[in-house]
Amino acid sequence: MRISELSAQTGVPVPTIKYYLRERLLPEGERSAPTQAAYGEVHVQRLRVIRALIESGVSIAETRQVLDALNNPPENPHELLGAAHAAITPPADESLDLTSTRDIVAGLGWKPGMCDDAVLHDVARALQGLERAGFDLAKGVLPVYLESMRAIADAEIAGVPTESAEAAVRYVVLGSVLVEPLLLALRRVAQQVASVERFGEA
Repeated sequence: MRISELSAQTGVPVPTIKYYLRERLLPEGERSAPTQAAYGEVHVQRLRVIRALIESGVSIAETRQVLDALNNPPENPHELLGAAHAAITPPADESLDLTSTRDIVAGLGWKPGMCDDAVLHDVARALQGLERAGFDLAKGVLPVYLESMRAIADAEIAGVPTESAEAAVRYVVLGSVLVEPLLLALRRVAQQVASVERFGEA
């Protein structure tokens, strides 16, 4: 298909597709003439991944990292998860104290060496935000968070496809990026349902 047909099929404007081509986010099409190229299903799928990432707030540089994982998937599925998280997790902040973080994540089954430093620092950063705001979690809430997060993680990791590296990369990367907004939205719905059940409707 021509670039105009690729645009029509994916809903991505032609200038945006050309930008992704220049940035090497999208592989070049097969040249049929010096100024024309043919595109296929691979380009349709890749454009959908790019748009999903960018519309979720992932930067061009982070999107490139994710696509690198798609193009050169690590052999070990655990390394694949790390590559996905590295693209969307802020870098480690060595000024943060991880003492309380380690105590908390031990409740998820964490042991030293099991996680990238960046994800632990992300937890520490969130805890620091709570502390700075003077906000204390209600008694009993944190154990529920840990139990729920572990159950979610177990279900998600059990669902990682094994038929191909491409399928595994797509599942892990897009699941990491795109599911988090769904989790937050479901949490808000659940809070409102629980609030009505406790306090009654306004």
